[in-house]
Amino acid sequence: MKLEMKDTPGQLVAALKPISDVGGNIIAVIHQRDEINDGDILSVQIVLEISEKKLPELIALIKGQGVNILRIGQERLLYKQTVILIGHLMHTDLGDTVDKIDCTGFAEVTELNIAMPAINQPSSAKIEIKSVNKTDMEKALDILRDVATQKNILIIEPLEEMS
Repeated sequence: MKLEMKDTPGQLVAALKPISDVGGNIIAVIHQRDEINDGDILSVQIVLEISEKKLPELIALIKGQGVNILRIGQERLLYKQTVILIGHLMHTDLGDTVDKIDCTGFAEVTELNIAMPAINQPSSAKIEIKSVNKTDMEKALDILRDVATQKNILIIEPLEEMS
C-alpha cells in the first residue's frame, strides 16, 4: 500500500492500527518526512499480508482515519523506461523532479542512480520509470521533458525499448 496522510503526531499510528484490527501482518513500513512539502503531507509505503476478504474492511477503516490510499495491491507498473538526466540535478531539486512523476498515480520512478563529480559540475542520473501502460509511460516522459526544459536538464532517452 502507498498512503498519504497529514504529517501530524499520531497519524501514522492511526493509519497502521486498522491493519492489526482486521488481522493483517505488517512486514515493513517506509516513510520519510519531506521538510520541503508545503502541505505537511507524509507519504508512507506499507508492505503487509492480509486476506483478500479483509481488504475492503481495511480500506474503509484506513479511509475513516482521514488517510488517502494512493495505491494498493501487487505489482501494477508493467512498463519500464530508462533515461539519463544531465545537469545541476541537486541544485534544481531532484526530489521535486521525481515527485512530478510519482504523484501522477500512473507512473513512478523506481530506480535512481546519480553521479556527482564536483559541487559546481553537472551531475548525471540514470532513472528508471515504470508505468501502468505504454500511453501512461509517454505521459510520464512528457512530464519529465517539461520539467527538464524548465530546469535546463538534458535528457538522453530511451536506453531500451519500452517493455
